Amino acid sequence: MGTARQSVRYNFRCAPTVQVTPPITHDMGIPLAARDAWLRRRSSPFIASPAEDQKVLDAQHCTQEGVRAGLKAASVACVASAVPTLVAVRVVPWAKTNLNYTAQALIISAASIAAYFIAADKTILACARRNSQYGRSA
Repeated sequence: MGTARQSVRYNFRCAPTVQVTPPITHDMGIPLAARDAWLRRRSSPFIASPAEDQKVLDAQHCTQEGVRAGLKAASVACVASAVPTLVAVRVVPWAKTNLNYTAQALIISAASIAAYFIAADKTILACARRNSQYGRSA
């Protein structure tokens, strides 16, 4: 870990004061010594097998596939919820008086976020199930 450096400042009116400066840190406030120790610990002398590398690649592929499916579902849900919401605010008297811009945005974004996570979750689980069945038969 980084040690704190001390510097002595002399003020001729009173006794010298000791000012402690914090250790040198990286961007997120993590001391450089701690970051370097963490990086050294992560490097392993063991070599991963090709099967493990393939599992990692399959997991990354599943994640990317889930993100794509989630974005498609979120865009469809955004349009599908925005059109009736905006029409209702213009036409329905109750919606005119009670749904301000924040409420409209909340309705549209809630539908989009829910669609994203539901579609991404279903896709990732289906892909993981497909990969696990493939691994059992081999």
